[in-house]
Amino acid sequence: MPVICIDSHHDPRLSAYRNVPDAELLARHGLFVAEGRLVVRRLLADTVLSTQSVMVTEVAMESLADVLLTRDGLPVYVVPQAVMNEITGFNIHRGCLAIGERPPQRSLVDLTATTRRLVAMERVGNADNVGAIFRNAVAFGADGVLIGPSCSDPLYRKAIRTSMAATLTMPFTDAQPWPGVLRDLHTEGWTVIAMTPSSAALPLADVADIVRGQRTVVVVGHEGEGLSSDSLAASSYQARIPMAAGVDSVNVATAVAIALYELTRS
Repeated sequence: MPVICIDSHHDPRLSAYRNVPDAELLARHGLFVAEGRLVVRRLLADTVLSTQSVMVTEVAMESLADVLLTRDGLPVYVVPQAVMNEITGFNIHRGCLAIGERPPQRSLVDLTATTRRLVAMERVGNADNVGAIFRNAVAFGADGVLIGPSCSDPLYRKAIRTSMAATLTMPFTDAQPWPGVLRDLHTEGWTVIAMTPSSAALPLADVADIVRGQRTVVVVGHEGEGLSSDSLAASSYQARIPMAAGVDSVNVATAVAIALYELTRS
């Protein structure tokens, strides 16, 4: 592990970190940013993803030394906090960033070949919600996530951080064409459960009892508008979470957690 001490934000070896605020540019170059000690630790210890380099403060270096020592040839740039903030343009509170290489895009066939429970998202645009959905998917035994239209990138640094690195370990793929993917899965024997607050939908517990033992896809939609009419029409069942009077919905990531828990419990 080459440890390289740098005291100037002009050093060209740190050039990749100048793009941290520009998620689209990073994605075009096939890269992502992992932020924070726990996330970087999980990137290095718990995934097979390639890491180009790590930039840390001295304090963060001490915290991560055990896992950094396991990665032969990984450049580790040790910088003062001020240099880190200057080159990224904002305060990196935990003093730790890593540049990772985005994995090859999975095919839908590959993702569904050996899985039994999936989560699908449509127009979930908030990165924190996407990250929380991935974290809940891991916690409640989902096998993969389908990324529908207009969703935030799961490998955006905020999504990775909120997911506690779950977006780095949970398999996912773009679900195109949408919502044709849902219809195709239904044809292939999957049960597609659309989550909606509509009073016309069946209670979630009833749907969970009906689909016990079946391969299932839990589908959630836009934070404010919910699922599109086309996605609702492509579902096998529409399910609602019973709530107290006067409450019409819960956060989309919370809905995923409740749905997956109910399906696991049943």
